[in-house]
Parts: sequence; C-alpha cells; structure tokens
Amino acid sequence: MPFSLDFFDALRRMKARPKCTVPAIVVKSPATAGPANPRPAIRQIGPAGIVLVKRFEGCARKRTDGCFGAYPDPGSGGHPWTIGWGATGAGIVQGLVWTQQQCDERLASDLARYAAEVSAAIGTSPTSAAQFDAMVSFHYNTGAIRRATLTKLHRAGDHAAASREFGKWVQAGGRRLPGLVRRRAAEAELYNR
Repeated sequence: MPFSLDFFDALRRMKARPKCTVPAIVVKSPATAGPANPRPAIRQIGPAGIVLVKRFEGCARKRTDGCFGAYPDPGSGGHPWTIGWGATGAGIVQGLVWTQQQCDERLASDLARYAAEVSAAIGTSPTSAAQFDAMVSFHYNTGAIRRATLTKLHRAGDHAAASREFGKWVQAGGRRLPGLVRRRAAEAELYNR
C-alpha cells in the first residue's frame, strides 16, 4: 500500500519539533543551601550514647528459649509494658515475645527517631557529640526533650546548668529510683565530656 503525502508531511512535522527534554533538578548542598534550608542536619547517636542506652536499658527478660518477653515498667509495675532494649508503645503488651534480632532492630529505629527529635529540639545550638549522645539517652528514657528545662538551658548555651538538670529526672511512679539516679549521673558525666 503506497503512503500518502499526508503521511510524509506528518513525519516531517514530527522531525521538525524539538525533542522533549527533562529539566535538570538542581540540588543545593547543605553548605550552599542558605535560608531556603533552615533546618539543621539530623544527627545520629554515636557509640558512646549507644553504650550508655544499652547499659541502662539492658535487653531484659531473656527466656530459656533465647527470646525476650515483655515486662512491666519498673516505676509503675504495669504500663507502659516494655520489651527488649526498653522499647515501649503500641502493640507492646504483656505476653509479647521478640527475638534478639527484633530487639536490636527496634533499638536502631528508636535511636534514629529519638536522635531526630533531639536534633529538632536543640536546633542549631552548638552541641558536642557527647552532649548530643547524653541528650538522646535522656530522651530515650524520659520522652521529655521538648519540655525539659535541660533543653532550654542547652539551647541558651548554659551547659553547666543544663548538666545539673539531668539529676532532677530521677523519679518514676512517684518514687526516687536508684537506677534512674545512676543513669542521670552517667548522662551528666557524658554531657560534660
């Protein structure tokens, strides 16, 4: 079947059109981002902070089969139920059992989340790695980084006063707990490095 002239005219018009191009996406590096990127980079907890969290949380209630069972909060004797490296939250209830891998994976995701929340709370205030790690441990245990006077003092640059604030967070269920006293002392010591 012979092609009509209309076909060749259409083909010539298609060739004459400019080719479609995808515009380049320009990504600014953090150093050149300027005011368009006011949020500080999200930091990660370092090795000293991880050791501190693991030391005080412990991967508790190991069963004879090698798995870990949920246990009641030491302060309340009940809620919030806890499992593994101090994990709490929705779905963690009496009778829950996790493997070591599940405990470790939850710790990693929780530490990333708490580090992001500490980063947001302290903003761009100068913070050493040790101070950051101590605040992540504090927040991991209390969940109070946004409302704590410790954070306000740190942001203001009064690190000596911020360090003293750790010692005020030693009660649970209306009782002063020796484990919290030891943990807050260790966090303050790390913060002051």
